[in-house]
Amino acid sequence: MTTKSPLSPMPSPENSESTVGRRLRNLLVVLAAIALTVSLLFGIRTQTDTSTLTTLAENSTPLEVALSNGKPTLMEFYANWCVSCQTMAKDMGELEQQYADKVNFVMLNVDNNKWLPEIERYRVDGIPHFVFFGNNGEAIAQSIGEQPRTIMAANLEALATGNPVPHARTTGQISKFNAPVKSAKAGSDDPRLHGAQVVN
Repeated sequence: MTTKSPLSPMPSPENSESTVGRRLRNLLVVLAAIALTVSLLFGIRTQTDTSTLTTLAENSTPLEVALSNGKPTLMEFYANWCVSCQTMAKDMGELEQQYADKVNFVMLNVDNNKWLPEIERYRVDGIPHFVFFGNNGEAIAQSIGEQPRTIMAANLEALATGNPVPHARTTGQISKFNAPVKSAKAGSDDPRLHGAQVVN
């Protein structure tokens, strides 16, 4: 027969509340850690896509060089915020490695006003917007929007071998883009600049 000694611990209401509180705190810490991990993974994924576009732009051939070096050229109008551009970045990077010795790759960021003349010339109103140039630097085809890798590969193969681009004028998923308005120059005859038609 066992008897309880006066020194044996008795469960107290304070101890059971302390255990529940500790367990609840631990559960909240675990949930916060999971939420932080998920957020970090999504953040890294987004950063990687943008970094890839930035890396492609940094490694691209300057426009002036591309249009005068005797190689065919693929020019892409893009922006870091463009979801379709980000989606295609990995494939474009791989295609660039595959065709680097045969085709110039030029990246023009539509957020840079430096490219406004090109944006207007090629009527860029959605991105990504691709312009294909022959060996002589003349535009021979365009395609707009997100393109499957197979379509881009076929276009690049044709461009590299001097054949007609098979998927010219294709349109895929785009990110809308509105070019900033260019300021009117004195004496401009451009009919789109309504103020240029008024003579003082």
